[in-house]
Amino acid sequence: MEFISVGAWAALIGFVTGGVLGLAARLGEFCTLGAIESAVYGADQRRLRMWGVILGTGIASTYLLAAMGRIDLGKTPYHAIAWNPLASVLGGAVFGYGMALAGNCGFGALSRFGGGDLRSLVVVVVISIFGFVTLSGPLAPLRDWAFPQLPASGMQSFPHLTEAYLGIPTLIVALAIAAGFLAWGLSHPPLRDEPRRIGWGVAVGLAISGALWGMTWLNHASFGAVDVEGHTFTAPLGRTLMWLMTSSAGGLSFSVGSVLGVLAGAWIGSWRKGSFRWEACEDPRELGRQVVGAALMGIGGVVALGCSVGQGATAFSTLAYSAPVTLAAICAGALLGLRRLIAGFQPD
Repeated sequence: MEFISVGAWAALIGFVTGGVLGLAARLGEFCTLGAIESAVYGADQRRLRMWGVILGTGIASTYLLAAMGRIDLGKTPYHAIAWNPLASVLGGAVFGYGMALAGNCGFGALSRFGGGDLRSLVVVVVISIFGFVTLSGPLAPLRDWAFPQLPASGMQSFPHLTEAYLGIPTLIVALAIAAGFLAWGLSHPPLRDEPRRIGWGVAVGLAISGALWGMTWLNHASFGAVDVEGHTFTAPLGRTLMWLMTSSAGGLSFSVGSVLGVLAGAWIGSWRKGSFRWEACEDPRELGRQVVGAALMGIGGVVALGCSVGQGATAFSTLAYSAPVTLAAICAGALLGLRRLIAGFQPD
């Protein structure tokens, strides 16, 4: 701490673990919308079942580290802020619908931009703008009125709830849930035939818990100067954009490191795979659809307190109440959006 600032440490933790996520996106095809689309319309569940490996690894490693005192679950936003079910459902559905329109979530857009897709840069910038419009701009009073964020009165996780009512230790419950997700993922023979994809699923789960571990350590070492946070890609996109423009707004933080780490990992993965190429949008209608979708993601992600990675992976690894509800809403919104897009291309 004497030689490196707290903000720089936070950014370094975000950069390293975010880099793993970026590599997984390009080399392991880790993508939420891609998993939904290929499973529903391509009869290919490999990417969807990969989520079983991600969640199983993330839950098991997070709760093992929590049991050793290395992760403070109560200081994460998913347990420190009282859960609002309506915000999870509406925000998640809006985010999912926007994700389908844009063709990617915030994380997916970052990873595609790292591979040379300039269209994704537009998505990233618009999410950043509308995320901050909702977080602290003109829509903030309406959001505060409709979805107030109040302090939680206790832990908001399924293992803690089970322990309170049945007396079963939280670690046992968490490991049982993790085992269920791993069994579901690995029970799919086509996924078992691809150890590379399984390996990247494990890497993503460990990167999610590793970020929480690192930020818990930094929270204690800095006497609470930084919060315990994990990877999510709605408001952090705006924070990173502000930092890049001003070098001072909020300073270096985990969010900045996370976003830049994903970009770096995606760029390295693209070059390693030989898939890096510049792409631009040639259809104004497509660009307009992506802008609308990105705006919806910025609004929905802030309302739901997380995106497909923030709630779907990070919050889920802590087994917060909000995670399965928000993820289900995101999937429902994405399916509705995909159906509308596909039906729109059908001849009359």
